Amino acid sequence: MAKIGKRSVKANEAFVGKSLISVEDAVKLIKGAASAKFDETLEIAMNLGVDPRHADQMVRGVVQLPNGTGKTVRVAVFARGAKADEAKAAGADIVGAEDLMETIQSGKIEFDRCIATPDLMPLVGRLGKILGPRNLMPNPKVGTVTMDVKSAVEAAKGGEVQFKVEKAGVIHAGIGKVSFDEAKLAENVRAFVDAVAKAKPAGAKGTYVKKVSLSSTMGPGVSLDIASATA
Repeated sequence: MAKIGKRSVKANEAFVGKSLISVEDAVKLIKGAASAKFDETLEIAMNLGVDPRHADQMVRGVVQLPNGTGKTVRVAVFARGAKADEAKAAGADIVGAEDLMETIQSGKIEFDRCIATPDLMPLVGRLGKILGPRNLMPNPKVGTVTMDVKSAVEAAKGGEVQFKVEKAGVIHAGIGKVSFDEAKLAENVRAFVDAVAKAKPAGAKGTYVKKVSLSSTMGPGVSLDIASATA
């Protein structure tokens, strides 16, 4: 059995008896317990009362966090001509068409977000088996299939977070860095929870948001008082 380090023991002790607390108290607790040698990410997990195996209970969407994620997002754009130039000017890291498709097919995926103009979706569609499992497939529902590539690139670079419910009915995302100010992290938490709440599908029955938890990358988690998270 692996031995639990002193740092982990100390962090876990701080969380004993803490549950269903306010967003502010949770953020303060997590910041105080974060002791990794890197700037940890504040991670949120939401347990929803949905069964994503049914199309009318799928939850997905996008939220622009008010204080960003603190993460450098690499953006690839499928575009030609003027739209390719527009993407480059907006700060896209990789721009192309057939050449970009071939790069991806070779196994070289050096980006975190993929955007495409509608006319190139037949080309991008050939990459479904590669991009789909990595949640990188452009989708008009989250604004990554668009003619307004400038806005899409700027949003991706500026702290936009996509979310999609997993098979077990859980949504998970990174919503900031532990080094952020407590108030800014609390704002990001509420913005994310609000976006998921607004994405409630028509087929959802009973309690929609069952549980909301926060943790840092290397630290223990704590459950939130849902009323505080949705305030």
